[in-house]
Amino acid sequence: MNSPLIRVLTPDDASAYRALRLRGLREHPDAFTSSYEEDVQHPLAVTAARLATPRVTLWGGFVQGLLSGVVGLERETRAKNRHKATVVGMYVAPEAAGQGLGRALLAALLAQARAEPLQLLVLTVTQGNVQAQRLYEHCGFRSFGIEPKAIQVAGTFFAKNHMALDLGAPS
Repeated sequence: MNSPLIRVLTPDDASAYRALRLRGLREHPDAFTSSYEEDVQHPLAVTAARLATPRVTLWGGFVQGLLSGVVGLERETRAKNRHKATVVGMYVAPEAAGQGLGRALLAALLAQARAEPLQLLVLTVTQGNVQAQRLYEHCGFRSFGIEPKAIQVAGTFFAKNHMALDLGAPS
């Protein structure tokens, strides 16, 4: 694979982003708190508006010109929480997996988080998603607890592993 192009998504990317996000929600319903059934009902304008808000930055990873992976940084807005943000919506299409795209997306997100400067990043990963957890651990995230029954999909409960990265800690 040639090196992927990683860049911040804009409202002009709304259609491609929405299609990839819906694909991820449909193919991996246990990996996301959002659901395909709810998100598919939102018009494209909702997606474009999300890509335009300064509170959320979404990066896309393009492989041979196709949006093949995404990750988001959702900042806190309340004064006492502005030092932290949440990593959201991480998804890499199966045909692009295993080629470093996820790592490249996270590297872009981490560079921005450190430049802001944020002090803490948090995320959740479905317990048992070993590949994603390993990627986050490789980037420095550490587990701080398991939330049982965090989400329910088709009558089955899934636990979420809460992870954090202290950006203020010495490397």
